[in-house]
Amino acid sequence: MASITHKTHRLTPPDYWLTVVTIILSIFGLIMVYDSSVAIALRDFSDQYHFVREQIRWFFVGSIALIIGSFFDYHRLYKLAVPLLLVTLFLLLLVFIPSIGIAALGAHRWINFGFFVFQPAELAKLSLIIYLAAWFSYPEKGRILPFLFLLGLVIGLVVAEPDLGTAFIILMIALTMYFFSGASLWQFALLIPALATSVGALAVFSPYRLRRITTFFNSDIDPLGASYQIRQVLLALGSGGLWGLGLGKSRQKYEYLPEANTDSIFAIIGEEIGFIGAAAVIFLFLFLVWRGFRIARRAPDTFGKLLALGISSWIGLQALVNLGAMVALIPLTGVPLPLISYGGSSLILMLFGIGILLNISRQ
Repeated sequence: MASITHKTHRLTPPDYWLTVVTIILSIFGLIMVYDSSVAIALRDFSDQYHFVREQIRWFFVGSIALIIGSFFDYHRLYKLAVPLLLVTLFLLLLVFIPSIGIAALGAHRWINFGFFVFQPAELAKLSLIIYLAAWFSYPEKGRILPFLFLLGLVIGLVVAEPDLGTAFIILMIALTMYFFSGASLWQFALLIPALATSVGALAVFSPYRLRRITTFFNSDIDPLGASYQIRQVLLALGSGGLWGLGLGKSRQKYEYLPEANTDSIFAIIGEEIGFIGAAAVIFLFLFLVWRGFRIARRAPDTFGKLLALGISSWIGLQALVNLGAMVALIPLTGVPLPLISYGGSSLILMLFGIGILLNISRQ
């Protein structure tokens, strides 16, 4: 990658609305994590506050990360792009080492650092965004093959965990950044069908993913097995009606709905605060992504534009995939809802990414 130079700009206040909406969604997430996890926290830990206590701790760390990101000059990330990517690839390999990685439900997605369990696939999203923003800051011919090689390397490690939902999000973020970096349309005419075929093959040739796809098209298949979760999700959303059952009055959270405090938390939101409340949450995400794209459009240089575009796409695509699965528009993917679902790695890194957006908005 070529070096990057930048002019000194007069700093302005960070994007006020981006900050406000981020705080609103994060605090709402804390409320919903507690609300949705009461039953399983009592069952597993005999402490109804276990999950929300952990989430508050991560929110505190994430808030520090957001503040650091908002004051750390984003231009310095250019020189950190390669080391950060190499560290991410190393961590993605570590999840497969038995003494270090944690295996759960047949997946190897976490590393136990003793004081913190970390999910490297979440870091892969941000580190790849920073690397691609630095790489694509300057026009370059013939980079399609190196781009595909890098993408195949990162996605291959994530798929091997296995985590196809996260791999799909990484793929879409990378393609979005590649497109807006000035790639020719004919490359996309070849890329998209080939990549779509590859993702489809990964889904079809994996038994549990194939069950998810078949139950997506017919939820009556295996109602107590593969299609159980989506049926409970739809029951939760349907019972919420227009205004919801009331905050704290969900029935599905009492061990009927799997992953109620993580991937399926939006179903609890819809059940308790109804269509109106769920629509308000979706509006806040749309507003957040719009502010991010607005920052990208006003960024003072190409690196800042691509960096803001990548982070905004990350937020939007992850929210879209989660919400799409919750309303049965796409098969269940196991992707958390940004800023709201329970999970430390996702929350901390998302807040740090938003901090970078705030720094770009200041310049």
